[in-house]
Amino acid sequence: MSNKIHLIKLSVGTETLDDLTAWQARKEAQTADGLPRHVTRMWPRREAELLDGGSIYWVIKGVVQARQRILRLDEVTRQDGIRRCAIVLAPELLRTAPALKRPFQGWRYLDPKDAPPDISPGRTSDDDLPPELSAKLAEIGVL
Repeated sequence: MSNKIHLIKLSVGTETLDDLTAWQARKEAQTADGLPRHVTRMWPRREAELLDGGSIYWVIKGVVQARQRILRLDEVTRQDGIRRCAIVLAPELLRTAPALKRPFQGWRYLDPKDAPPDISPGRTSDDDLPPELSAKLAEIGVL
């Protein structure tokens, strides 16, 4: 039986999934092995559960739109000398069913039962709706 847990995080400064993809392609957003990472000040206390198949769910413009599998947690020290946690991610962004999420700071744990489902592979080529429209449709229960 899996004890996995997920993270949920606002993708600050991105307007679309393409923006998130472009940001992760930048060299400073990658590990030495070329994998995307998100660096955070806090080390997750539930590390074993995250590494048991957990993902990070990305909130863009108030809507959960995608997730990425968490591969490992690396310790990094930035130029300021402060140790941080690099959440190392699988390169694939998997689109999820849109789900509204109010703003919050940092990351939060997300129970798998509360995570939005992935969009079926046959729908991944569908045109993305504008985030505002996705949010409104999710709000009224259409998406």
